[in-house]
Amino acid sequence: MPRPLRLALAALAALPLLAQAPAPSPTLAQPASPEAFRIVNGTGADAVALHAVRSGRPDWGSNLLSRGLLAPDARFALRPAPSAGCRFDLRLVLEDGREAVLREQDICANREVRLANAAVVTPRPDAPPRTPQPPPPAAGGGPQPNTGARVASGTGFVVARDVVLTNQHVVEGCNRILVRTADGRTLAATPPARVDQRRDLALLTVPGDPGPPLTFRTNEVRRGEAVVTYGFPLSGVLSSGPTLTTGEVSALAGMQDNPVQFQISAPVQPGNSGGPLLDRQGHVVGIVVSKLNAQRIAARTGDIPQNVNFAVKGTEAMDFLRRAGLTPLAAESLGVDRSAAEVGETAHRSTLFIRCER
Repeated sequence: MPRPLRLALAALAALPLLAQAPAPSPTLAQPASPEAFRIVNGTGADAVALHAVRSGRPDWGSNLLSRGLLAPDARFALRPAPSAGCRFDLRLVLEDGREAVLREQDICANREVRLANAAVVTPRPDAPPRTPQPPPPAAGGGPQPNTGARVASGTGFVVARDVVLTNQHVVEGCNRILVRTADGRTLAATPPARVDQRRDLALLTVPGDPGPPLTFRTNEVRRGEAVVTYGFPLSGVLSSGPTLTTGEVSALAGMQDNPVQFQISAPVQPGNSGGPLLDRQGHVVGIVVSKLNAQRIAARTGDIPQNVNFAVKGTEAMDFLRRAGLTPLAAESLGVDRSAAEVGETAHRSTLFIRCER
């Protein structure tokens, strides 16, 4: 057989082996592993360590830069395992000890993630950068509740480093505000709170790293979309831990066509106020604010309304944060919905119990 013909036949014989390379197709239960994505060092400084782990993992795993530095504007390509899914937490450690951290990044929707100066923080020297359950402070080392005070409670969630968002009515008239973090620590808010009475929103400064910021949704919210609430209703009556409920966006306006709010069917109770309302991607679409007074409506109409509750729109909250000089984390909600349990796990680390002492 002539040599050119033998080479052509050998090439044809190799083609079936190449056809076996594509990753498995996506399913509703588990998205397919994304193609290789790139992490860009946009901090302007050399990075000595790079970590990329599936969101929710309690540690940062191994250093992907074990063989050298990642220079400014350099890119690092990474192809995750098929079982890793699409959501990743990313961390660069710079030569001067600072860190750039981005959480809940959807690498299936965004093939290139840039860690820039906005993500750079200075880690506390007295604590590791990330632990599954930080130990509680030593006895007497944290703020102690005033047992003689009149107390009200609510919920808040972290929107920036040491900054917590809640409702204005949750913190109105408080002499002191304490928060309980997901790992059981008690931290004190530093007055004064920044408030927006029209939107019923308030920002608290809470030193001590109360948790990672949640990400707001940027694309439009539609009627009928599934939502999840996470918070601390009826403190002292129900579980002392957080409570998750599910429902839908019922209307794109609140009471009397209030354009600042959504109407939702997810059940809420006193104490849920200020908690995050999340879509099934784990992004914040609103802040729980109130429920309809069923007794008053029943007295007027003779009918008891069911699950008519309200939340301040996430777009209104983002505008409030920007006016306060903050840049909220934001992303589009794309891809396969996650389970309510998974959304709750995302919200858990960032949602706080708020104690108002008067």
